[in-house]
Amino acid sequence: METENSHLETKNSAMETEKSMIGADAATEAPGDYDDLRALLISRRETMPKRLKQLAAFAMEHPEEVAFGTVAGIAEHAGVQPSTLVRFAKSLGYDGFSHLQQIFRDRLRERFPDYRERLKVLRNLEGDHVHAASLLEGFTNAAAVSLEKMRDSVRPEELSRAIETLAKADTIYLLGARRVFPIAAYCAYAFGKLGIRTILIDHVGQLGPEQLGTATERDAVLAISFTPYAPVTAELAAAAARSNIPVVAITDSAFSPLVTSADIWLEVAEADFGAFRSLSASFALAMALAVGTAEKRAER
Repeated sequence: METENSHLETKNSAMETEKSMIGADAATEAPGDYDDLRALLISRRETMPKRLKQLAAFAMEHPEEVAFGTVAGIAEHAGVQPSTLVRFAKSLGYDGFSHLQQIFRDRLRERFPDYRERLKVLRNLEGDHVHAASLLEGFTNAAAVSLEKMRDSVRPEELSRAIETLAKADTIYLLGARRVFPIAAYCAYAFGKLGIRTILIDHVGQLGPEQLGTATERDAVLAISFTPYAPVTAELAAAAARSNIPVVAITDSAFSPLVTSADIWLEVAEADFGAFRSLSASFALAMALAVGTAEKRAER
C-alpha cells in the first residue's frame, strides 16, 4: 500500500509540475513559424516535463506525421496521451493542437514540396522562364549562406572531439542515405586517399545492418542525416551506440534522432534556393573531418 501511495504521489507531483509550467507559459506568444518554434523548444529542452520533452523530440523527428496525422495517431506513435498534445500546444502559446499543427504544415509545404512543385517555386521566383544565370546565382547564394551559418553552429572544440574520435578508430563506418549519400561516398573517397580504412554502408540489397555488423568498439561510425531524417540511418546509428561503438553525427537539429545516439554531433543547417537545399556546408565539414583525422593520426 505504501509503495502504491508513493507511486501516486510521484505521479501527482509530476502532473502538478507540468501544469505549473503550462500556467507559467500561458502568456507566451506563440511562435509564428517553424524556425521560431524550433528555437523555443531548444531553449526549453532541459526544463520541459518528461512527457512534453518526449513529444517535442517526436515532433522534430517526424514533422510530416505531426503536420498531417490525427491526434490519436500522433499520440500513439509518440507514446503519450492525446491530451498531452493539447497541453503541449498550449504551453507554447497556441490556442490548441490544430493551431500548432498548422506551423508544421506550412513548414513542410514551404521546404519539402515534390520536385515538380520546386520547379514551380523557381518559376514563381524568376518569372515564366528560369534563366541559367539566375539559377547559378541563387544556388551560389544558398551555398554561401550555408557555409556562413556553419561557422557559427560548429564549435571548434566539438570539431576537435569529433576528429579525435575518428582518429582513434581502426575503421570508420560511413552512414548516410538518400540525399546525403553523396557526402558519405565522398568521405569514403577522401579517407581512402588519406590512408584511413573506411567501410561505406551503401545498403545494397538492404544489407546495411550486416555491413555494420562487423564493427567493434575499436571502430567509429560517422552518421549523416538531415530533416526529413532517413529512418535507416537513425536505426543503424542507434544500433552502433547500443554496441558501444563511438558515433560522430552530422545533423541539423538538437532534436534529430541521431543526437541521442551520438557521442559528438555537429550541427549543419543547409540553406535552400527554391526549396532545393544546398550540400555545400556538409561537404566542407566532411573535408575538414577527413583532413583533420589524417593530421591527428600523423601526429601520433
